[in-house]
Amino acid sequence: MAAYKAMPSGTATGPLAVLERILHEGFATGNEAIVDEVCAPEMVEHQFGLAGTGAEAHKNVKAAIRQVHSIMPDLVYTLEDSVVVGDVVWARGRARGTATGGFFGPPSNAPIDMALFEMARVVDGLIVEHWGCPDRFALLAQTGVLDRL
Repeated sequence: MAAYKAMPSGTATGPLAVLERILHEGFATGNEAIVDEVCAPEMVEHQFGLAGTGAEAHKNVKAAIRQVHSIMPDLVYTLEDSVVVGDVVWARGRARGTATGGFFGPPSNAPIDMALFEMARVVDGLIVEHWGCPDRFALLAQTGVLDRL
C-alpha cells in the first residue's frame, strides 16, 4: 500500500479524496479546521457518539479530531479498499499509532492498530452525510482500558 501524500487544499473534490482529506489532514494531524473545509454546513453525522446535524455535527466531529489526536499524535490512516458509486464512497482501512496520550487513564504508550469502516456521501466536494465504524473495542483493549475494568 502506498504511503499517503498530502494534497494541497481544494485540489480534489471526489468522494474518496474528500474522505481521505478529513482522515489524513484532520484526524491524523489534529487539524479540526478541516471540518469547515470538507463538511457541508448541513452535514448529517450518523456515527455513534458523534451523531448530529449541521452545527452540532461539526462540533462533535471537531471534538473527536481533538480527542483522537490527543490520544495518538502519531496516528496514520491507511485506506486498504474503497468503492465509489456516484456521490457515495465506502472505505475500509486501518488507523495505527501509539497511545502516548491518556485515554480513560494514563497513557499506555501501547501500539494501536484498529480497523475502520467509513461511508460518506459527498456533493460538490463536501461531505453531506457520514457513517463511521472505528473498532473502538480494539482501542479499549490495546490502550489497557479493558484490563483496568
